[in-house]
Amino acid sequence: MEVVLKLNARLQPMHRHELEDAIQGVLEKEQMGEVTGGGTVQNPDGEIVSCDIDIHLAGDKWDHVSFLVNLLNRLGIPNGSALLGIDRKFRVEVGTLEGLAYYLNNTDLPDVVYETCDINHVVEQMELAMKGIGGLYSYWESDAYTALYFYGNSYSEMKQKIEPFVATYPLCQESRIAVSYTHLTLPTNSLV
Repeated sequence: MEVVLKLNARLQPMHRHELEDAIQGVLEKEQMGEVTGGGTVQNPDGEIVSCDIDIHLAGDKWDHVSFLVNLLNRLGIPNGSALLGIDRKFRVEVGTLEGLAYYLNNTDLPDVVYETCDINHVVEQMELAMKGIGGLYSYWESDAYTALYFYGNSYSEMKQKIEPFVATYPLCQESRIAVSYTHLTLPTNSLV
């Protein structure tokens, strides 16, 4: 059975590959199938919108689909994701995590800020503040901004935890926070 995981996550290909490897490892160990491919959808400006992971499940058993759904939720999949039968005969919503995108301004701050501040420090402090509720899954850089994509139990909790640091660190000025997901348009076929 061929299925596609429509992943409502902004993951660079290298980070999507890490998830593919984790799924592959469990499917291989359980002799239930394999990951056969994947892709990344981008906006015209290059920012990642979502990802797909193609999966072959051994046989046509619904219990394999159920196993995969449980595996995906344990691995940490953002809500709004879905597992689709390649023939569009079924769609199963997966994912429990909420996303927070933090956009650092790369152009409008004084030069001294870019010279003396470190984005790695930003990531370390944000992950420390979110410990136990969320973490960095991926990032994306453009000339105008650097986007950090965090996923965790609660968008509002993650936002609340990083606000004290953001308010005081110079590199975080003139940045913005957004919910990190897109509304995926998926077929509305019923479940098998």
